[in-house]
Amino acid sequence: MTNSIHDMGGVHGFGPVVAEPNEPQFHADWEKRVLAMVRGMGATGQWTLDEFRASQEHLPPLTYLASSYFERWCRGLERQVVAHGLAGEDELAAGHSLREGKRLNRKLTLDDAKANRYPRFDRPAPAPARFREGDRVRTKNLNPVTHTRLPRYARAKTGTVEAIRGCHVFPDTAALGQGENPQWLYTVVFSARELWGEDADPRLRVSIEAFEPYLDPA
Repeated sequence: MTNSIHDMGGVHGFGPVVAEPNEPQFHADWEKRVLAMVRGMGATGQWTLDEFRASQEHLPPLTYLASSYFERWCRGLERQVVAHGLAGEDELAAGHSLREGKRLNRKLTLDDAKANRYPRFDRPAPAPARFREGDRVRTKNLNPVTHTRLPRYARAKTGTVEAIRGCHVFPDTAALGQGENPQWLYTVVFSARELWGEDADPRLRVSIEAFEPYLDPA
């Protein structure tokens, strides 16, 4: 989550979240094809999951807001294939190739796409966890122009470590192609009033998943 339009937690003016009764997994056949393309390209290893997420986050605000869920996926995928030299903007506009494409290092198979459905991101820990369950922590006041998983509404806030979730690929570096840089991941719980102020419901608690570099001792 960069400081972009997609980070909507706590932002006013967008109205209520309305759940669609009996919502189908797909609303149109083209959405299935987008999912297949994203999964298939993910199996080639050309980019990381966090690079793909960041490609959606950097869509122009009006484009992001006007797009459905799978439209954002499609636009993010377009950005990635152009950035990695797999297709040109002119070819996307034309709807077909205009020159010989860049060869991948391997042939993609259906089994590859299936195997990539649920990748694992847990990794061996490079050092002991800094925090324990019950520790009071304060999130850092980050304002990155690149990808992060610390939402704006939870920055510079004090909470309590609720659980230790193991060591995982650090999205902030993976999104930049700078390696996995495994970091400890914690569930941190906050009171609603800590996040939203004195007018918030005092009975409400909010938990987020926070990587160790986001936290300082409180």
